[in-house]
Amino acid sequence: MKKFSEVYLKKLHIGNITADSNVLMAPLAGYTSYPFRRMCRKLGAGLAFTEMVSANGLKYNDRATAKLLYTDEAETLKAVQLLGSVPSAFEYACKGEYTADYDIVDINMGCPVPNIIKSGEGCALTRDLPLASEIIEACKRSGKVVTVKFRPGMNRKNIVVSEFAKMCEASGADMITVHGRTRDMMYDGEPLYECIEAAKNAVNIPVIANGGIYSEEDAVKMMDRTGADGVMIARYGMENPMIFSELTGKETGETKYSLMMEQINIAQSCFDETAAMDYIRKLASYFMKKIPGTKALKQEMYMCGNMQELRNVTEKIFGETEKQDA
Repeated sequence: MKKFSEVYLKKLHIGNITADSNVLMAPLAGYTSYPFRRMCRKLGAGLAFTEMVSANGLKYNDRATAKLLYTDEAETLKAVQLLGSVPSAFEYACKGEYTADYDIVDINMGCPVPNIIKSGEGCALTRDLPLASEIIEACKRSGKVVTVKFRPGMNRKNIVVSEFAKMCEASGADMITVHGRTRDMMYDGEPLYECIEAAKNAVNIPVIANGGIYSEEDAVKMMDRTGADGVMIARYGMENPMIFSELTGKETGETKYSLMMEQINIAQSCFDETAAMDYIRKLASYFMKKIPGTKALKQEMYMCGNMQELRNVTEKIFGETEKQDA
């Protein structure tokens, strides 16, 4: 099998910014917080995006929304994803203090969740190219590098991927990411490789391929079938963040045990105890997928009453797993 790092790995030029690799971590609501982004970048991801952040929430100074944007100087090359449907809210958010430390703004035009669609946000914007164009132009007025993540269309009878890609480029987007599933496919099914290929053939800006990548073999297949400029890992990055090292050939010597212990330390440094425990439980649950005999330990993890107890249980889970794998 072809090695991604030997055939497809390259630096990624996005506007006036250069990412170290063309293997990116997708924005995932509830997961891609500051500690997780740090881990992905350490393992080789060229970019790791924040979870989606409401542009309206930032405009109206919603404190919960603002918390999603925690970062510091240890996180290099920062990328935020904004969600919404009002161009003025996007412009305000991009020019405001909350995103001041972020180098790249990604616009969510692909979320398929029903309440998002009903609000005219996410993938619903693929039905309204003039509005989508206004949003991109509004973000560009901030002077930031702007990228767009979208799906080929609402369903297979309404594929708009080529014209949408061209609109993004004409409106000033510096890069696009195409999730190769229509809205009605949600997160399942074989990606529509031909749609990503169509987007690549339609524009001159970088095109990143997303969807259905759960191994190096999948990543190579995606590049072979689409001619894309790079890949974006989504849910599988939560289960196996070492996929970034595998694809980039970056030797880190990390294990799930060492990564989890570091994640606990970082979470404790930037979150309150409740938020840190919530994040570590979610991350550990993903890390434990496909590890046999961890059901009881997972239950014990959710019974912990403070961070020290959770640290002890987590050490037991992943420390024992590491010994078995040695």
